[in-house]
Amino acid sequence: MPYGVGVIGAGPGAAALHLPTLARFTDRFRVVHIADAGSGRAAHLAERVGASASTGITDALADSAVEVVLLCTPPHEHAEQILAAVSAGKRGVIVEKPLATTHEAAIRVVDACRDAGTALLVGTNHLFDPAWERTKHHLIGHSARVQTIGISVALPPNGRLHDLVTESAPATAAAGRGAPDWSDPRVAAAVVRQLVLGLAVHDLPLVRDLAPRIEQVVYARPVPPIGYAIGYRASGVLVQLTAVMLPGGADALWRMRVTTPVDVIDVEFPPAFVHAGSAAVTVRGADGAITAYPREPDDGYVREWAAFAGMLDGHDVVEYDELLDDAHYAIDLADAAALLIEEGGR
Repeated sequence: MPYGVGVIGAGPGAAALHLPTLARFTDRFRVVHIADAGSGRAAHLAERVGASASTGITDALADSAVEVVLLCTPPHEHAEQILAAVSAGKRGVIVEKPLATTHEAAIRVVDACRDAGTALLVGTNHLFDPAWERTKHHLIGHSARVQTIGISVALPPNGRLHDLVTESAPATAAAGRGAPDWSDPRVAAAVVRQLVLGLAVHDLPLVRDLAPRIEQVVYARPVPPIGYAIGYRASGVLVQLTAVMLPGGADALWRMRVTTPVDVIDVEFPPAFVHAGSAAVTVRGADGAITAYPREPDDGYVREWAAFAGMLDGHDVVEYDELLDDAHYAIDLADAAALLIEEGGR
């Protein structure tokens, strides 16, 4: 029998990303309950898939048909909701990024899931994208030493970014849903911290694969209207993260570039909402040769749900320590970037 899924959160992430993906896993998962925070969207989505609907998390967690929980809620709610799902005896939780927003909360969550034997997966879809495995295999196969990592993100206007920076930033950052007041260092630091934990976190587990130890955050600054530029050194690798929401609304760009002494590897991630398959990997050698690896039909969302099913079935292990280390890495970077911005950016 398919596992009954309770979806907490009925925004774009649930509606346009996870529900279409789950529709490809009808033999493994069945959406049985959708809950929202009072928007009324849950009822509409539930009607589409023949599920129950409610407001808040209480009814969804009390529903005996819900065996596993998907959390598509604001980041600052993740830790407590995971703990509530564990307390309710659910078999597994798949949570959108980040796992938690503080070190203490991340430890509590992982310890609780480990003690209860609850399957836990963080939906870092880029980490599960087949293109990332292709990239790692290329680096290992060529014994190439990574010198630099650059991640460039340019997004069209998106209300979710505004929501992200107003979830728990100081009240002055939330006024009017316009661009934050970058002239206030406290506001700028809070916004960039949340952007790291809500946006950069897509790729930080990938970066940690190649550069696991953060040594120094060299610079951090906000990029108007909403974005950031952060440079740091980790395990001897120079890492540069840039992101901006473009006011002109151009097509999304999400690129990771890894350089070695012998080649440059570009990983181009397609927009998440189009479900266009894996990212594209292109390698440019020092001799000018260009190799474009073939894309695969599955994207990271498909692969993460397949991995989650393997955990629930007992075929795959839950990497609790890796999840916790990923969380610590992201929080360390977010805290260091915020501190630098409060102190003037360098």
